Amino acid sequence: MYRATIGSRTYSFSDLKTLLAKATPLRSGDQLAGLVAATGEERVAAQFALADTPLTTFLSEAVVPYESCEVTRLIVDTHDKAAFAPVAHLTVGGFRDWLLADEATAPVLAALAPGITPEMAAAVVKISRLQDLMVMAAKCSVVTRFRNTIGLPGRLSVRLQPNHPTDDARGIAASILDGLLLGSGDAVIGINPATDSPERTHALLSMLDEIRAKLEIPTQSCVLAHVTTTLELIGKGSPVDLVFQSIAGTQSANKSFGIDLALLREARDAALALKRGTVGDNVMYFETGQGSALSANAHHGVDQQTLEARAYAVARAFKPLLVNTVVGFIGPEYLYDGKQIARAGLEDHFCGKLLGLPMGVDVCYTNHAEADQDDADALLALLVAAGVTFVMGVPGADDVMLGYQSTSFHDALAMRDLYGRKPAPEFEAWLAKQGLIDSANRIRPGELPSRFRALLPPA
Repeated sequence: MYRATIGSRTYSFSDLKTLLAKATPLRSGDQLAGLVAATGEERVAAQFALADTPLTTFLSEAVVPYESCEVTRLIVDTHDKAAFAPVAHLTVGGFRDWLLADEATAPVLAALAPGITPEMAAAVVKISRLQDLMVMAAKCSVVTRFRNTIGLPGRLSVRLQPNHPTDDARGIAASILDGLLLGSGDAVIGINPATDSPERTHALLSMLDEIRAKLEIPTQSCVLAHVTTTLELIGKGSPVDLVFQSIAGTQSANKSFGIDLALLREARDAALALKRGTVGDNVMYFETGQGSALSANAHHGVDQQTLEARAYAVARAFKPLLVNTVVGFIGPEYLYDGKQIARAGLEDHFCGKLLGLPMGVDVCYTNHAEADQDDADALLALLVAAGVTFVMGVPGADDVMLGYQSTSFHDALAMRDLYGRKPAPEFEAWLAKQGLIDSANRIRPGELPSRFRALLPPA
């Protein structure tokens, strides 16, 4: 039992998952699940009680039972007690203060990451303002590699997302070339296929690999098909760079995605065996989003932000090149408006970076949410200031296949100019070689090189 007194009233919280849920800033998904505090005063009481909770409590009380959830078993069984030791004496509130202090440097936080459980990170979130989340995340440095180097200080990478509603080769190629001319694509050139058929996925993989090889682009490609489709195609010799999969924070939610940890291990081993990386071997790409477990009725009475943090425990077990939260994609049932989306994006980014992940954010919203492009602009700027690893580059910021609003090639270019961020170093050198960087060292598209134009399929 956890308690806190506000004025003359004492509030009680029966267990850790209830305490975490009641302490969570208001969002529509937790309202839908019936998990929110009844009043603002109860929420503040829960935050007080949570701040006074020792971090060691999270090692003895699971929010989802150990016996019934392999994600919980992964969290518990892989916890690094030696890495945890420097903060083991702290409460949640003390840990927040420690993270904000000057002593919490990038090397210190990198060493600490294996000792932090997702629930500890989630707890810090619930007693932090947005500024805290930005400052703490900006201290974390996570570097990954495949054909280039992602996450170095002073860098901002971009996933080039050239989706097309019919997977038309010419339309996809045009979007890719548009993105490359504007400096996008160093994180990955990644297509969400309109269908998940092995034949279509193979055709798209082959097209991406041909473009990459002909232009000698130091980047990686990915078709975001289900992991079983990608695994099948690896066996048939398709040119797979990265294995993609959406993941969640409970075993039952992952089951709804058609996956488990054993399948992810098999896929990673298969991708590693291809040895397609040139500067590193981070071969996995994961996407997440607050509300995914609730939408699958697999949340076990746990709030959506805590479950999102648990998804990052799944991700870090497989040493991914990229992880991103598709923060507003699931819809207003889970994050109602621009304010809730903005907080969730900064929460997810902080938790992922603290847990040692190369964290990106798809700054996005659906057209039926109470959000607009001004909200997206604001969140994008906050995330870049907080050191986000990568963002999305979508033609016109409007994904015509998935039907949602994201960030454009121009948005990413504006953020690089505004904050002095550069692409991955290998990709930056390639842009310079193509004549796409001007004398002031800014990415500025010039005339379309003939070798680019030749890659467009015939009409």
